Amino acid sequence: MRQSCIRNVVRSLALGVGWGGHWKLLCLGHVEIGFPVVQAALSGYSDSPMRVLARRAGASYSVCEVMLDEFLVAMKLRRRTSHYLHIDDEEHPVGGQLMGSEPEQFALGAARLVSAGFDVIDINFGCPVKKVLGRCRGGFHLTQPDVALQIVQRTRDAVPPHVPVTLKMRRGMDDSESSRDNFFRILDGAFAYGIAAVTVHGRTVKQRYEGPSSWDFLRQVKQHVGSRTILGSGDLFSAADCWEMIKTTGVDGVTVARGAIGNPWIFTQARALWAGLPLPSPPAPCDQRPVLEEHYRRALQLYGERCGALMRKFGIKYASQHPCHEQVREDFIRVRNADDWTEVLNRWYTEAFSSYTPSTPCSA
Repeated sequence: MRQSCIRNVVRSLALGVGWGGHWKLLCLGHVEIGFPVVQAALSGYSDSPMRVLARRAGASYSVCEVMLDEFLVAMKLRRRTSHYLHIDDEEHPVGGQLMGSEPEQFALGAARLVSAGFDVIDINFGCPVKKVLGRCRGGFHLTQPDVALQIVQRTRDAVPPHVPVTLKMRRGMDDSESSRDNFFRILDGAFAYGIAAVTVHGRTVKQRYEGPSSWDFLRQVKQHVGSRTILGSGDLFSAADCWEMIKTTGVDGVTVARGAIGNPWIFTQARALWAGLPLPSPPAPCDQRPVLEEHYRRALQLYGERCGALMRKFGIKYASQHPCHEQVREDFIRVRNADDWTEVLNRWYTEAFSSYTPSTPCSA
């Protein structure tokens, strides 16, 4: 059913029926975001190079990878840690996401993010990773509304009034009635304490990343909060997905997570649909190349020579946008340094692959 709806969205947009005139521009408190398709926080991925490239591709806002409050409070700025708080001038507005277990540490961590220059502070009550839950962090807070709301209150009090505080949640620990009650208690309490917006992921914590995200739950949440700002998350892997979520749930914006890794062009495509233009084709490999070159250049500048190993995971994701994705992925897995990266680009990201289709035999 959802795929049929998405096809209808693409068809109507291809006929020139744009979304820009139908949806309000996104604001987080006093921070104007505008275009309501933004890049989510992505643990291990959404560092400054990825955020800059997402912004250049059309994302109006992005959030850094989640940081632990204890780590932030104790961290000394050294070469090996400076990347955590690095913000490029062209990123603003940019959000800093925080995770932890104790209200006091959360407040101290939030203050550190503000001093580093982040424009919005985002509280993570959604991470489903087992190790995180075992340490009473992330999605675990959805089981303890009192502590969760203490964290919200202490964080809001620790952050200057002009800096918005936002919240990331999943729809509950599980699908039980008590879990649903906890969700809405935290949601309502957070807004009462001055939270500017809440991002809701349509899966439960126990689902992790398996099974469908409940967009119907997002619709219920938006109806519940009225004019307050809700962003939706979950199962956004194409530009059409983004607009279908906004259309069917009424949320004020969407945050693209896994769908943006190795695919900053999803924001370019979403911008085109917003303007009522036909859905752009994915960029040819030769057109992708400048982005991959710039990503490595920025990573090298930020991390030094050790960026080769760090960039492999990005290369693997970029490979999924190539018509010969399996072979390209294997070559990216072997990347160790800048020369290896360039060799992959010289082999696969040329005009020779511009006319390839999924049925074309791939060879380089």
